[in-house]
Amino acid sequence: MDEIKIGQRFPLTIKRQDINGNGIGYYKRKITFVVGALPQEVVVAEVTAVHDRYLEAKTHRIKTPSPHRVKPIDPNWGKVGGVELGHMDYGAQLNFKRDVVSQSLAKYKPAGWQHYDLRATLGAKNPLHYRNKAQFQVRLIDGHVRAGLYAPNSHDLVPLSEFATQKPLTMQIINQLCGLLEQLEVPIYDEAHKSGIVKTLVVRENAAGQAQLTIVTNSAKLPHKNQLLEAIARDIPAVISVSQNINKGETAMVWGPKTELLAGAPYLMETIMGREFRLSPQAFLQLNPEQTERLYQQAINALDLKPHETLVDAYAGVGTIGLSLAHLAKEVRGMETIPEAVDDANANAKLNGIENAHYVLGKAEDVFPQWLADGFRADAVIVDPPRAGLDAGFIKALHRAKPKRFVYISCNPSTLARDLVQLTKDWRVDYIQSIDMFPQTARCEAVVKFSKR
Repeated sequence: MDEIKIGQRFPLTIKRQDINGNGIGYYKRKITFVVGALPQEVVVAEVTAVHDRYLEAKTHRIKTPSPHRVKPIDPNWGKVGGVELGHMDYGAQLNFKRDVVSQSLAKYKPAGWQHYDLRATLGAKNPLHYRNKAQFQVRLIDGHVRAGLYAPNSHDLVPLSEFATQKPLTMQIINQLCGLLEQLEVPIYDEAHKSGIVKTLVVRENAAGQAQLTIVTNSAKLPHKNQLLEAIARDIPAVISVSQNINKGETAMVWGPKTELLAGAPYLMETIMGREFRLSPQAFLQLNPEQTERLYQQAINALDLKPHETLVDAYAGVGTIGLSLAHLAKEVRGMETIPEAVDDANANAKLNGIENAHYVLGKAEDVFPQWLADGFRADAVIVDPPRAGLDAGFIKALHRAKPKRFVYISCNPSTLARDLVQLTKDWRVDYIQSIDMFPQTARCEAVVKFSKR
């Protein structure tokens, strides 16, 4: 067989998409992943990497386009992440997300997976300009302060003054901030020389049109701080809270360990399901407010709590899910690993007059077994873990607790399918409802309803 080389081009028929939204075809019986190609297309693929068992390629040219191909929603499509499905009509995106769940199940094969009820993905009314938070890197480019996202697999900054999935206010604030930083000549981080101060701008906005700003810096000192804060107060009145997070040196993490309030309110307030929530800068909250309420409503319906039952809210964030359910339960207990989020969760309970919910600091896999050892009985459990899925220690404790009501909110179908292998020993999967929290991206959330075997 002739050796395949980088840069080689060949026509390829695309059969389907992988879980990252790349087209899949076969060249000389070798599986080939093609960025930017859609099912049913014939493309000219250009090889970008050669591996023992597969090839990576990009779309050089489209010979036969898919009926679902549309003009990309953003001029930076293909140059940055966050809009990787922006060339595909929205109906096809929703079908793809249900298929991602299906592909993950076929890979891990949890008990009975062929017969699961995989419900059609719940789409967003507004699949554009939905993100209420931006985490943009800041760099000096041609003498100007610019903020944006890195190009895939690189640290090359692609400046963005607007973006198809971000809410307009967030982008407006970031653009104005770049102008102020430039005007005041605040030193901007230079990755090559590991010098300069301002690394990242994090802006979160709420439904009331207020915003929380965190400036992530390479050192504790922030030159021209007072002038900058005065200018923000004068020119960007939507910003009601300014913090500084210190993240020294070269690191893959956006956030450093220490955040300090510089001006304004310590929290941003947001209303979800009719309740008020305070958010400190590092607190996790879903990025799509409209779809968040639909997600929680799905979880509430699936859990079907009764007033005499106790609920464990694991991986709780600022308590948004547990506190939305507290009026239906006898008691809610939750745990979370970020200290500020735990403080927020307990404050949010107080804020909403909720007296039967309490949150503690710790890992789910440590706290939950301890509660069980102390004699606590969990009638219902709801989990919303990060992309890594459930910890093995937590799953073990779940098997011991055997709650009769159990719902899993997943933001990663792969780790969900992996976890289902263990979970289906004690529970049956009633259905999996996929929900599109991140239109235009390959990411998919799902709510799984279980019943006890």
